[in-house]
Amino acid sequence: MARFEEGGRLMHIGYHASHEQFTPSDLRHHVQRAEAAGFQSIMSSDHFAPWSERQGQSGFVWSWLGAAMQATHLPFGLITVPSGWRYHPAITAQAAATVCELFPGKG
Repeated sequence: MARFEEGGRLMHIGYHASHEQFTPSDLRHHVQRAEAAGFQSIMSSDHFAPWSERQGQSGFVWSWLGAAMQATHLPFGLITVPSGWRYHPAITAQAAATVCELFPGKG
């Protein structure tokens, strides 16, 4: 893996899988290409709907994570809003624990 230093600090370069901009299958392909290009991790958004009509996508991140994590060796993270907006905190915890059990060390 590529390591980059700037000012004596190690830089970590990751790819952001934007569910608002691409279909889930396209994003899975993009993370495979990101891994091949030397990116060190994947971050993903979690939106119920796209920000605008121009974006037009909004895959369900928890289903996508299983497929994407199976397709690469990179660690993953995601941005989600649990309480009050979309998920009860217990649902977020259960989903995260399930992904972590299936893919130890990648979450």
